[in-house]
Amino acid sequence: MTPLAPRRRPRTTPRVRTVLPAIAILALLTSCTTATAAAPADPPADPPHTTTTTAPAGGRAYPLHTGIVATTFWVGEIFDATASDGSQVISTYDSQWLQHYGGCDGVIAAGDCTTEPRTAGNGYFPTRMTPTENPFYLDLPYDDVNDPTAFAQRTSVIPWAQDPGYTGHRTDPTFSYMKNRWVAITKNGHTCYGQIQDAGPGDYHDTNYVFGAHNDRPVNTKYNSAGMDVSPALNGCLGFADLNGDNDHVDWRFVDLQDVPDGPWRTVITTSQVTP
Repeated sequence: MTPLAPRRRPRTTPRVRTVLPAIAILALLTSCTTATAAAPADPPADPPHTTTTTAPAGGRAYPLHTGIVATTFWVGEIFDATASDGSQVISTYDSQWLQHYGGCDGVIAAGDCTTEPRTAGNGYFPTRMTPTENPFYLDLPYDDVNDPTAFAQRTSVIPWAQDPGYTGHRTDPTFSYMKNRWVAITKNGHTCYGQIQDAGPGDYHDTNYVFGAHNDRPVNTKYNSAGMDVSPALNGCLGFADLNGDNDHVDWRFVDLQDVPDGPWRTVITTSQVTP
């Protein structure tokens, strides 16, 4: 597969934060990669994919969203170093995403963090570094921390808002109900699992699409009306046709942790909360 030209598109909600100059971001990429890229971890076992899109038996039954365009993003990606939301050095939930993840989730070429194909041989993990957080990550267009609309309505629309560990945080701006939640994503009969670590693309309080039971289309009309971004690990696991395109379609649903099967997505599980 040949990488497409990077799309210059904001994926995170604009927020008040320091804009790092390009040279500072490059220094962060270099320092993080130097610290973690000595040798890839031993490949985790590659279990068989599941092939069902029905609701799991053990947990809450979440609606299935079908035929959704999914694009690809990665930790360390920079598409506008002068914009407050112009890179994946940070996420909407983690101002130190690059450091916490362990470096560029790809390959540094000519000073840029670029994506790379992922294969089953090493569990779809990156080839040049060892991540300290789950490489199976994604975003959905609902930012329950920085978007005022989503923040105000989150406890009334998020299905697990009253579950143990979540209840009581309605007005807490340092707590996210979305970060680290699991999503099952299916393409061509293969299902892979990932954790939410960012928000987007293109919209940040798309309640009907994200939580609705009627298979609504995303409000976002950019990037071929994409309804989620997925990591390179999920791109490879799901067998995307494009390494960095906007023509791959998936089905997805939320899934509770107890219903996430063993797989490379459970090798490293992200548990960190919001870092302002």
